[in-house]
Amino acid sequence: MEITRVERARTENRWGILVLLALGLMISHVDRTSMSAAFADRHFVQEFALAHVQRGWLGSAMFWSYGLLQLPMGWLVDRYGVKWPYAICFLFWCLAAAATGMVTTLWALIIVLLMIGVAESIVVPATYRYLADHFDETRKGTALGIYSIGGKMGPALGAPIAAWLISTSSWKAMFVITGLVGLIWLAPWLLMLKNDFPSRAQLAVARKRAASVPLSNLLSSPVVWGGLITNFCYSYFAFYCMTWMPAYLVEQRGLSLGESGLYTFFSFVGIAVVAALAGWAADRLIARGFDAVIVRKSFIVAGFVGGTTVLLGAYAHSPRMALLWNVVSLSLLGLVTANNLALVKLTLIPKQAVGLNTGLQQVATSLAGGVSASLSGWLLHVGRSYTLPMLAIFAFLLLGAASTVVLLRRKWAPKVNAPMRDVS
Repeated sequence: MEITRVERARTENRWGILVLLALGLMISHVDRTSMSAAFADRHFVQEFALAHVQRGWLGSAMFWSYGLLQLPMGWLVDRYGVKWPYAICFLFWCLAAAATGMVTTLWALIIVLLMIGVAESIVVPATYRYLADHFDETRKGTALGIYSIGGKMGPALGAPIAAWLISTSSWKAMFVITGLVGLIWLAPWLLMLKNDFPSRAQLAVARKRAASVPLSNLLSSPVVWGGLITNFCYSYFAFYCMTWMPAYLVEQRGLSLGESGLYTFFSFVGIAVVAALAGWAADRLIARGFDAVIVRKSFIVAGFVGGTTVLLGAYAHSPRMALLWNVVSLSLLGLVTANNLALVKLTLIPKQAVGLNTGLQQVATSLAGGVSASLSGWLLHVGRSYTLPMLAIFAFLLLGAASTVVLLRRKWAPKVNAPMRDVS
């Protein structure tokens, strides 16, 4: 007898699977952060003869393939489920991450990073497909707060661990170890998650459901465009911290590689804690009857404005104050995290199109990663300091706040085609 999507939702340990999804996100970010730690290692830089601009392009390589595959992955999970597409991609990216430590040329390194980006592009669309099926509005912020901890703890743990592995062995061993250890995650994933690969009849239903909100409906919605802007602006700062923060702390603030990993840890722990608390607080307000859109927009705007304190760190003369604002600005950005994710990927989006829209939104996220890494490298080359890269962050954060206020409105949500409204 076939198990329906609703029956699976009742029998699965959804919170346990949510933790697994957060851990999967964490592992993907550990693999990304490993490269930023390598950027701060002189042996790695000398091995590939990297200048500032080349480091920027190398740091952005994975994000281009990651971004290109977001829409196809959203299409895939809307129709074929979450369990097996995620498992196959996870295995592939861990092996590719380990292979990073075995390459000997710059072009081979770029190719491996592109392969990691392809495989990791499953993570976010699959997660939002699962959340849309298993969590209602009064739990979305909490669920996304927990999930987002994985994205922040990845850099928080990845930076000091990668720095320690480089210091005690080499950058090559670091990539191999961090890539292969992640494979442990596959066992509980395969055991805990029920098979959601559709039968032929279920696949036909899934196709009809997804067709009720085609891509054209998404692209004509101001909410979707507002989400693209807010995701880009948020991610620009977050990915700057992942790719350039260790190098900034070593090169401009005089920290050792180990100390830079420790301060990166504190920064990402800060944003993880604030993100979880902000998501929970918003849920509690919504449960008490406050409008979900107004509540989440308020948190988002406060977070974007709070993040602009990064500029205080850029102009601080005292290294201690610079490090303080480095931690505070990224932590305050956590007010945006869960509430933006809930608003532009779940709350204002028809359930039928969650996977496709998430894939579309992730294009902006991955584009931000590529632009942030490469533009920051170019601005560093032009300005000879990290002040210009931080001014760019300031401008993007203000743009994100403005987009939230103007574009994220319930009346501008994507439309559902009338004939398909009753398809379940």
